[in-house]
Amino acid sequence: MKAVGTASPRPPLKPLDDALAELLAQARPLDGTEDVDTFEADGRALAFDAVSPLRVPPHDNSAMDGYAVRRADVAAAGASVAAELPVSQRIAAGSAPQPLEPGTAARIFTGAPLPPGADAVCMQEDCEALEGGARVRIQAVPQPGQWVRRAGEDIETGATVLAAGMRLTPAALGLAASIGLARLRVARRPRVALFSTGDELVMPGEVPPERMPPGAIYNSNRFFLRAMLQRLGCEVSDAGIVPDRRDATQQALADAAAAHDLVLTSGGVSVGEEDHVKPAVAALGRIDLWQVAVKPGKPFAYGRIGEHVHFMGLPGNPVSSLVTFAILVRPFLLRLQGVQDVAPRAVEARANFHWPRADRRREFLRVRRAADGGLELFPNQGSGVLTSAAWGDGVVDNPPGRTIAQGDAVRFIPFADLLA
Repeated sequence: MKAVGTASPRPPLKPLDDALAELLAQARPLDGTEDVDTFEADGRALAFDAVSPLRVPPHDNSAMDGYAVRRADVAAAGASVAAELPVSQRIAAGSAPQPLEPGTAARIFTGAPLPPGADAVCMQEDCEALEGGARVRIQAVPQPGQWVRRAGEDIETGATVLAAGMRLTPAALGLAASIGLARLRVARRPRVALFSTGDELVMPGEVPPERMPPGAIYNSNRFFLRAMLQRLGCEVSDAGIVPDRRDATQQALADAAAAHDLVLTSGGVSVGEEDHVKPAVAALGRIDLWQVAVKPGKPFAYGRIGEHVHFMGLPGNPVSSLVTFAILVRPFLLRLQGVQDVAPRAVEARANFHWPRADRRREFLRVRRAADGGLELFPNQGSGVLTSAAWGDGVVDNPPGRTIAQGDAVRFIPFADLLA
């Protein structure tokens, strides 16, 4: 029996990997796809396997400017004697060559089809044009297939060149175009409602710095969260700033849930008396996850508004908000779009710093690459110091309970992967 006046013990913080696994289990791909122009598909999630209807390249072609030859014709002159051959034709890219006559060479340019009968290309640096280009002296015997790109060596007919569930990159768009795909079927964009909570928040432009009231701060979170959502292909509805009142917070959540897949908030998910988001969500639906063992970013929340609308609540401190978005919201949103590979790319790097204070939570330290390839640490790792994220080019993913000595190998995740 609980003693009168005794506070209920708080549940232990959820390990990050467990929290992420629980989130991804809830992130079932959204219904609906759309066909978009391949020019407009960068960053979108492919909704079907792209299968090639042709070979790429479609024919054997030259990898160099030079002369297409029958290797036997050049070898017949002997290893110590330069072969001289008449030039029987000129072949540019996009043209249709004639069969190569035995004992002749064809002037050929990069990307041009190899004439039937030719089995090698001599690059022009190994050749000397004679008689105004009517003949050619070839200085070296080519190897079989030298400077020839074979038909289908990039893509064979029927090959799956892009798999459903991948996030399209510029290179992938080029690959789609190379097999003739002018349009691509992609997952529909997640609809996300974004708002901040806090009576202290002021939008830039509304009040000049010299007239800011005591206790007021500019709302920086709204800017970087909106930008990151847009980079992830989301349709963003910005609901602005909600005052620190339970009724206003609950109404804002209910309104946002009406036409969105996810409601994302910043601030109001901690344990203070003015933190109204968590109880408001619980009143409208449920909270499934709260407080994760990460630093910065512990007061993260996930739940549902009603039965079908996802809710995610980020901490109000800007670095906490940015980090939790990067490591929890970003993979969730990608999985909603059917993307399978949602883990950021991590590399091993050398620490050019000491970190003697081990923490029981998993830490994400803001760092940047030094000229020697090692990682420099921003001197102030506070969760309110947004300068650390603007200064840095990534984070060190430091396990719980670990100190770092200068020269140690650490796990580095570039912002280019975390924030895009």
